[in-house]
Parts: sequence; structure tokens; C-alpha cells
Amino acid sequence: MSTFDAAPTALIVHAHPEPHSFSTAQMATAAQALRDAGYRVDVLDLYSDAWAPTLGREEFGPVEGHFKPQAEQQRAVKDGTLDAVVKAHLDRLLAADLLVLSFPLWWFSLPAILKGWVDRVFVMGAVFGGEYGLFGDAALAGKRAMLLFTTGGSGESFQPGGALGAMDDFLFHIHRGMLEFVGYQVLSPVVTHAPARMTDQERAAALDTVQESIALAAAEARTAVH
Repeated sequence: MSTFDAAPTALIVHAHPEPHSFSTAQMATAAQALRDAGYRVDVLDLYSDAWAPTLGREEFGPVEGHFKPQAEQQRAVKDGTLDAVVKAHLDRLLAADLLVLSFPLWWFSLPAILKGWVDRVFVMGAVFGGEYGLFGDAALAGKRAMLLFTTGGSGESFQPGGALGAMDDFLFHIHRGMLEFVGYQVLSPVVTHAPARMTDQERAAALDTVQESIALAAAEARTAVH
């Protein structure tokens, strides 16, 4: 059930190791745009928080036989023994009407720390599986999610037939395999191409574009549930 009847909540999960990076400035711009649109904004800064990305045996109770991570996640949810840090992040995820993953595109995918957040926090038995199904039957159905990221390559290089290939091809495993898989309706991504090659003036203009794009996405997310 959405909480859009009250002030909606946006959870931004940010993954960049440099607090003065353009990616971090882009995240801060998006957060302010969401606040201006009437959202309560919750930010998880994974590098700043020293998030441990590895899903391992040690975060669960004693395991007999082979370690099966998703089976142990389900058992921990059922028994109320989920790792306290994971449980805190999971609670923040479940409370959010809009999830924003903020990151630089590394190797055409998520940085490892952010993928590890998905591994540990998209808990089987809590967001899918167990009493939940997949996609439209998963726990996050009715909520929205979107990507906010930067690239090293130009916009032209990510066009169909471009030097790097179509951006949609690289995002499919995130959009479909992670976000839609647990029930989210995925909004269009907000992308800044090659900020490292921009002048200061161009980067300032790019942040203005981010603000406008996030404002539009926020309006889309809110009107979609009314």
C-alpha cells in the first residue's frame, strides 16, 4: 500500500567514493529537487557508511550443511534473526515510495558496493519469495524506482549503433532483473554523460537539467498513484 496520501518518501541509495564528485553533486541536486516536490528524502551513502557489500555466511545464525544464501535470508526473516544493519536498511527500503539508485556507471553496471547492497537488502522472504511472488506479486509492487547515474562515454556513444552500444541494453539487467523483479515500476533514468569532460559552466548546466528531470519524475511518480 502506498503512502502517497501523506508526504511520500524517497530513498536515495548513493554509491560514489568521492564526496566532491559530480556524481555526489548530482545526488544532492536530486535530493533537493525531491524535497522541493514535497518528498521526505532519506539518503543512504554507502561509501560514507562503510557498507559491507558481501553477502556471507557470517551474517546468519549457525548453518548446517551447505550455505544457501537466499534460503538463509528466508529463515532469518521468519525467525526474526535478520542481521541488524540489513534489517535497518530493509525497513528504510520498505518505507519508501520511490527508490533512487545513484551511482557512476562502472563496467556498464553498478559499482560493486551498490550491487552488494542489492544482494543483502533485497531479502528473499521480505521483498520477493516466501509469501510474495515476483514482479507484480512482489512486496514492492505499486512503488517506483529509477536510476540516477553518470557515464564516462558521451551520449552519442550510447545510442543504438554507437561506439559503446545502446544504453537500454546495459540497463536491462538492472531495470528488469533487479527493480521490476521485486515489483517496482521503473521510471526513466536520469543520466549525465561524460561530466569529467565538461567545463564548470557545462557541469552547472547539467545539474540544472538533473533538477528539472527529477522534478518531472517526482511529479510522474505522484500522479501515477492517484
